[in-house]
Amino acid sequence: MPISQALVTRYFQLIVNRQFTEATRELERLKQKMHKTEWNRGYFRALYGMYLSRKTNGDAYAFFSKLDLTDTASLHGYRREFLDHMRNGLHGDFDRGYFSAWADCMRILTRMDVPNSQKRKGEDVEPEKIETVRSDKSQATMANFIEKDKDDSLSGY
Repeated sequence: MPISQALVTRYFQLIVNRQFTEATRELERLKQKMHKTEWNRGYFRALYGMYLSRKTNGDAYAFFSKLDLTDTASLHGYRREFLDHMRNGLHGDFDRGYFSAWADCMRILTRMDVPNSQKRKGEDVEPEKIETVRSDKSQATMANFIEKDKDDSLSGY
C-alpha cells in the first residue's frame, strides 16, 4: 500500500506549526500503514529526523533548522535537488526513500501559508510595545529608564 499523501501532508503541517504531540501520533499512523521495505524505511527515517530537528531547533548543522520556510524559490530549488538524488540509480532504495520524503516536504512547504515570524538577519524588526501601568505612579519599569536614557543622550547630558 503506498504512503498516504494526506497523512504526510498533515504530518508536515504539524511539525511546521510545532504541534509535536499530534505529529508523533501521525508519524505512528504512517509507520503502521507502511510496508516493510527499504524505500519505506528510508522515507520514515527522514520523517522522524525532520521531527527531531524541528523539535530541538537548536542544532546549527541541521538542515531543517536553517530553512527559511517563507522563501518558496529556495524551497523549489531544494525540491529539485532532492528529486535528482531520488532518481539517481547509484543510490540504494533506503536513500531514494529518504530523498523522496525530503522532496515531498519541500513540495508541501511551498504550498503552505507559513507566517513570516522568522525574520532574516539584517531586516528591521519593529520593537515590541511595552505596556506600563499608568494608574500606579510608584511603579517603575525598565521602559521608563530606557526612555530616560534615550532622552538624556539626545540632549547631551
